[in-house]
Amino acid sequence: MDRIKTEELTGAQILIRCLQAEGVEVVFGYPGGAVLWIYDELFKQDKVRHVLVRHEQGAAHAADGYSRSSRKVGVCLVTSGPGLTNAVTGIATAYMDSIPMIIISGQVPTHAIGEDAFQECDTVGITRPCVKHNFLVRDVKDLAMTMKKAFHIATTGRPGPVLIDIPKDVTTHSCEFQYPETVSMRSYNPVKKGHAGQIKKAMQLLQQAERPMVYTGGGIVLSNAAAQLKDLIKRTGFPITHTLMGLGAYPATDDQFLGMLGMHGTYEANMAMQHCDVLLAIGARFDDRVIGNPAHFAQNPRKIIHIDIDPSSISKRVKVDVPIVGNIPDVLDEFLVQLRDKNPQNISAWWKQIGEWRGKDCLKYDRQSKIIKPQFVLEKLYEVTGGDAFITSDVGQHQMWAAQFYKFEQPRRWINSGGLGTMGFGLPAAMGVQMANPGATVACVTGESSIQMCLQELSTCKQYRLPIKIINLNNKYMGMVRQWQQFFHGNRYSESYMDALPDFVKLAEGYGHSGLLIDKPADVEPALRETFKRKSDLVFLDFITDQGENVYPMIPGGKGITEMILSEDL
Repeated sequence: MDRIKTEELTGAQILIRCLQAEGVEVVFGYPGGAVLWIYDELFKQDKVRHVLVRHEQGAAHAADGYSRSSRKVGVCLVTSGPGLTNAVTGIATAYMDSIPMIIISGQVPTHAIGEDAFQECDTVGITRPCVKHNFLVRDVKDLAMTMKKAFHIATTGRPGPVLIDIPKDVTTHSCEFQYPETVSMRSYNPVKKGHAGQIKKAMQLLQQAERPMVYTGGGIVLSNAAAQLKDLIKRTGFPITHTLMGLGAYPATDDQFLGMLGMHGTYEANMAMQHCDVLLAIGARFDDRVIGNPAHFAQNPRKIIHIDIDPSSISKRVKVDVPIVGNIPDVLDEFLVQLRDKNPQNISAWWKQIGEWRGKDCLKYDRQSKIIKPQFVLEKLYEVTGGDAFITSDVGQHQMWAAQFYKFEQPRRWINSGGLGTMGFGLPAAMGVQMANPGATVACVTGESSIQMCLQELSTCKQYRLPIKIINLNNKYMGMVRQWQQFFHGNRYSESYMDALPDFVKLAEGYGHSGLLIDKPADVEPALRETFKRKSDLVFLDFITDQGENVYPMIPGGKGITEMILSEDL
């Protein structure tokens, strides 16, 4: 029997070989003392491209955006101590939204761990609550297998970020290298196939429903199940709604789509969610921004079917009747097999009721305003891009308006921080999206508060010629904070007014980009059209918008999903 050929490599060389073996094309990072040997090996090869960010938070967000907008794993590389702690916000952001990502962090030499060495921190302890798993590699012989395990854990089951902490001396030590072809872990075996009996029960409930509803979340997008979902909805004729993270999994322009649900969801989606008699939840987790008060949600009797890869998400906030643990595409394939010879039931009375709710026109706003309305900018952005752009967003009012008014037709086109709600996410995430999708149209929808959180990444965009279009909805307030202060704090706008804003046009120009100030509604569309013709340039569009505009519908904290505030109620 021939012996498998091996070669002796340093830990730094092994790390790069592992990345190459996993098909990694881009690493986002920032060098420092603990990772210099790794950077030296990156310099010597050309298969893995390195993108130098200006802050480690930007590296994590860029790797995150890269992953969300593709079917690839995002990778970032940071040094020990402050390099790692700067990245924690981005790691937590990815963890909350179940994004497959690998974080490689440098660490002080093994003999110095626990000695309060220069730039030392307890990386494993700090990140344990916000990663799917983490590793500290103390022996170079363990590095290749650890890398294989990390990619396997990050991408299987419910995805998530996995961190590998590598002491500096491990990167210099040598051993024979052989990358494992497969990995098996006794303690980690995610279920893929749904239970046949449970699927049969679910189908019986759905076929008996008079008021069915399908509610989907980010799990549909992450598991690449959009095709099966569309087939299911068309075969059944059921209405469907998405969470913020699920947008694009089903075409937004289709009549069966009721819009986003939840705190700022449509009237019709929320009412249908509350008044259905059978609810099919797929890859969603019934979080607080979706169903509001669980006690209020439970007032209406309904049968709930819940499909999820993660058993801990089922019956966590809402008790379900038919739990199905499994990989969503596999489970939906089984659903479709059972539907093959079935005729859809008549639910015309239910659609008539939904039509009445739709008649509320809950997203209406003043289209005659002489001040730019942010909703108008998003509608025009959709028109100008033909709905074919990748849209990243920061967090706040602009995020909700983008979700409401940009009609996403495909999955992985809407890139935002849902679970953690991270201001500063939009621009570095857009960098990752552009790197993963060269030549694609990428727009970052942001606000004057959020954009300043990671503004330094404009420098990265210049270095790598990333032609992102920045849509800044500038109302001179932390908009969502101001909205809540208006409704629930007696109009006391404590620290939400931005009184020292920069000239964003000059700022963009200072970084070597172009900028444009738009303060009249008539100029919105021409500015957008001219900007998106400039395929090679980053353009910063600063739209001066109505300071008093609020996001409607709105569900106050602690209320139920039918207890919405609409613009007409004021």
